[in-house]
Amino acid sequence: MNRNFRSLLETKWAEGKFVCVGLDSEFGKIPESIRRQSIGRTILNFNEAIVDATKDVVCAYKPNIAFYEAYGEAGLRALGETIDYIRKYAPDVPVILDAKRADIGNTNAGYVKATFEYLQADAITVHPYLGREALQPFLDCKDKGIIVLCRTSNLGADEFQDRDVMLTDDDQVLFFGDENKKEEDMEREEWRSYLPLYQYVAYKVAREWNENNNCAVVVGATYPGELREVRRIVGDMPILIPGVGAQGGDVEKTVKEGRNSRGNGMIINSSRGIIFASSGLDFAEAARRETLKLHTLINQYR
Repeated sequence: MNRNFRSLLETKWAEGKFVCVGLDSEFGKIPESIRRQSIGRTILNFNEAIVDATKDVVCAYKPNIAFYEAYGEAGLRALGETIDYIRKYAPDVPVILDAKRADIGNTNAGYVKATFEYLQADAITVHPYLGREALQPFLDCKDKGIIVLCRTSNLGADEFQDRDVMLTDDDQVLFFGDENKKEEDMEREEWRSYLPLYQYVAYKVAREWNENNNCAVVVGATYPGELREVRRIVGDMPILIPGVGAQGGDVEKTVKEGRNSRGNGMIINSSRGIIFASSGLDFAEAARRETLKLHTLINQYR
């Protein structure tokens, strides 16, 4: 039976669940009290405890592959076994592989096989720099989530992502809701000749790449104004929103600007703020407390 990423998300949203727990399980930050086995076994045991403590509250899990690749074969085995554990004990919770992949087409075909066949993830993050043609192997995976970097949460994101892109006559950039504006009003809006790169990416993903209704975009909670603009462009498409928690993103602003017309559409990620909430033996209980706290705040502001 095929798992459909969007359907899994929609079910979680209907239950009022919007928290995505980032399993960025850096070995050096795992409580010393449980670092008594091999690196791979320690990471796996840590992840299993976090999943057991949070699986009834979350809408997704998002392991960042870098924290597993760093430990070679043992780390990648721990990643695969973590996803297997989630599939077995939290089968209704989708797994997003945070890998930020993109390359030429035949290389991407290899990434597709590794991500969706070998690791059995439900979605992957990719970057748009190589264009749709290169990403087509991902986009063709109809049941999988293809989550495109748009406006990221890091401090240096503006170096490229805020640069203006000049629109050609062939670019028809109509924001959702603009169809009712008078033509003369639209002509006066100079921003229609230029768009920041992140907005142009959002437009391309929403209007041209999402033929299989399997796309989403990444916008950091640390930039609520940009999140608002992207939501205007992509309509009800899912948005993965990192940056809440350790990076300081404001939950109220995130929900206000990130929710779609149905009051959902958000995958609000917190990693370090949840999984490393305690350095003691109570790390799983602390992770649950932080997950519940974020869950409550999101629904309070929604």
